[in-house]
Amino acid sequence: MKKFPLRNELLLHLIESAQDGIVLAEKEGDDTILVYVNPAFEKLTGYTAEEILFQDCRFLQGNDREQDAVRIIRAAVDANKPVRTVLKNYRKDGTLFWNELSVTPYYDQYDKLTYYIGIQKDVTEEMALREALEQAQQELAALKGKA
Repeated sequence: MKKFPLRNELLLHLIESAQDGIVLAEKEGDDTILVYVNPAFEKLTGYTAEEILFQDCRFLQGNDREQDAVRIIRAAVDANKPVRTVLKNYRKDGTLFWNELSVTPYYDQYDKLTYYIGIQKDVTEEMALREALEQAQQELAALKGKA
């Protein structure tokens, strides 16, 4: 199969057309600083790029920074390993959304870690359905136990 050479402007169009949030971040000490966000990320979070660029991405976690998922992400980033998990995040208006997040380290041609690429998907509806199913299963088990 012939490889299609992608030009920078085409790649940028692909990223900006994506339905999932895409971010590019750099590691600065203990912080992971956002240097690019696509329009889908802005729509997902309610923040404009101007409001959040060059900030640590932890602001999306609100006060929920003790989540297991946050520890999993931190460990992967510290080890320069890819990770995929679901965590609670908050939009600009304060509403909770469940974020399926994939983070992948990016190395330049000299094998130097230069960025982290984050792909984000709102899975709030899926999480609500999962919770409702678990509740229904518990109720059914309780009814069976009474019979």
